[in-house]
Amino acid sequence: MDEHGRSVDPATIGTSTRGNGGSHGLGQKDIKCSARKKKSLRARYAYGVIFLLTNIIAWLFRDYGERIFPVLPYSRACGAEERECYHTMGVLRVSLGCFIFFFIMFLTTCNISKLYQVRAAWHSGWWGLKSVMLLISFVIPFFIPSGYIQIYGELARVGAGVFLILQLISVIEFITWWNNYWMPDDNNKSSNCSIGLFMSTVFYIASACGIAVMYVLYASKMSCTLNIFFITWTGVLLIVMMAISLHSRMVSMKDYRDSKEIDQHVSDFYPYRDNVSIDIRLIVMIETGEQRAAVIGDYGFLHCFPLLECYQKVIEISYLNREPATEKCSHDRESGHHIGWSTIVGFVIALFAIVIATFSTGIDSQSFQFRKDAVEREEDDLPYGYGFFHLVFSLGAMYFAMLFISWNLGSLTRKWSIDVGWASTWVKIVNEWFAATIYMWKLIFPTLRETKVMNHEEETTEQV
Repeated sequence: MDEHGRSVDPATIGTSTRGNGGSHGLGQKDIKCSARKKKSLRARYAYGVIFLLTNIIAWLFRDYGERIFPVLPYSRACGAEERECYHTMGVLRVSLGCFIFFFIMFLTTCNISKLYQVRAAWHSGWWGLKSVMLLISFVIPFFIPSGYIQIYGELARVGAGVFLILQLISVIEFITWWNNYWMPDDNNKSSNCSIGLFMSTVFYIASACGIAVMYVLYASKMSCTLNIFFITWTGVLLIVMMAISLHSRMVSMKDYRDSKEIDQHVSDFYPYRDNVSIDIRLIVMIETGEQRAAVIGDYGFLHCFPLLECYQKVIEISYLNREPATEKCSHDRESGHHIGWSTIVGFVIALFAIVIATFSTGIDSQSFQFRKDAVEREEDDLPYGYGFFHLVFSLGAMYFAMLFISWNLGSLTRKWSIDVGWASTWVKIVNEWFAATIYMWKLIFPTLRETKVMNHEEETTEQV
């Protein structure tokens, strides 16, 4: 009994104690999840450093292998003069070692969803054991006969192509997200719309200037017919993509003036235009998965299109730079085999670009989910997909091998060069065309799908 004569229920004391214990337990769990998540985020940078060092080792084997590693006790797989472990074959062997390591990591970390799972700790820790595994993975390819390495080189072409597709999808999803970020909302519609309009204008101008620059640098002569075709076709793609972006779904609200579905239709897509006289407007709508982006016809701009077009200009300038320097339409043809500071700087930038592209695609597993329903993330969910991360890095190992040997298994590559030659040029061309195809399909498919659904609803209504 207390001082006022009231009895204290023992059950109440027990419940209070258990409640405090439960809260303490939940707090401890949150702390552990936070620590594991930080460790996981740090681990991805460690894998990025491993990938960067692998790229550097592959370059050393290609350009300076005979000088740096002349006394290594290679096996008979390297040939009588050990030529099969340098240059192109050396790059492929290093690439295979990197692929083996990351593919093993993929097999051991796929289908992990929670931080407390045992295999999640394998991804973020056990670095001593993984160092041994990495060393063994790099040694094994140097004991494999050259014939099998050639087969790996052919497979690496396919893997590198898959990597490029994943990278394109990741970039387009990022552009879509950026587009949604630029769209006006309820709270700050005037400011956001001005930013979006400004950025659209900048990217449109940059795209047009990019085409003009390419004509000057790579198509200054009428005899450069192939370059003229490539650049002109890119201009055609620009126009086609702009037309589809602005007219992929034009809905005249006059046709719906007497419809009872107008308010619902507008409230779903344009919550910030509630007081607009909708019967005099044209609405441009583009739906990407569960994300909807819309621009009132007054503005006439779709923000994500010019950004993607600028990305394509980077691709096109890149593939025109990939033409052999001996070609008459190459702007650096006069340099011949001279290695200047610009060549070295370009190589270093390209090297880091490979690592950054692989890293950014690897942590973007959400862009490749088949179901994109809005699901609330829990505290113990993985910050990124471990299995997908390692799969992308294993494909990235194939990709950097193709860049170092210019997608050609049968010829030597000039020192300090990367991704140069007609094979590389055509890969970049197809890459640009495929990017445009994916983007246009993402615009057209939602319209086709919704049209099919509307037709099905009309048929159902008629039957009823």
